[in-house]
Amino acid sequence: MDATQDILIAFGANLPLAGELPEVTLRKAIAELPAEGVEIVEKSRLFITPCFPEGAGPDYVNGALRCRTEKTPVEILSILHKVEERFGRKRPMAAGRWAGRTLDLDLIAVGNHVLPDRATVGQWIDLPISDQMTLAPEQLILPHPRIQDRAFVLVPLCEVAAGWKHPILGKSVAELCAQLPKMAKNKVVAV
Repeated sequence: MDATQDILIAFGANLPLAGELPEVTLRKAIAELPAEGVEIVEKSRLFITPCFPEGAGPDYVNGALRCRTEKTPVEILSILHKVEERFGRKRPMAAGRWAGRTLDLDLIAVGNHVLPDRATVGQWIDLPISDQMTLAPEQLILPHPRIQDRAFVLVPLCEVAAGWKHPILGKSVAELCAQLPKMAKNKVVAV
């Protein structure tokens, strides 16, 4: 893998861990990534965002990272899962697909990689919301199939990778964010 490729990671939490607020957990978890071989190039501010789907739980603290590493996409995902587990995340989530969590580290993109292939990514991008709530891919999908729909991902990503261009949709993070409804963007508030 080309070490100069940008790796985009969205992070969030909405449940305390061992009595610590989600933002404390996030800072500690992010601090562990360099020891795992993931260099943090840039980190967004923290944002308070409504739980997704709205009303399903406490508000989240979200943000985004632009990183670099020589690791493969699958290795990066494994690192993220390992760090999540250290901070109380269990897989699969017994409480449901979008249940509250002590830590969520989502691999959004690795350079211009499309995994496993354009057709599969396209199917996940076009998945109806009713299926999104119950289905999860069994393999790594890159870029993340919901990036274009989520203000809580795009607003922080604009701070660290506004120019990154989605290899299938052909639009930059800034362009995807500009397409979101203003109401959705207004609910993503910097801490």
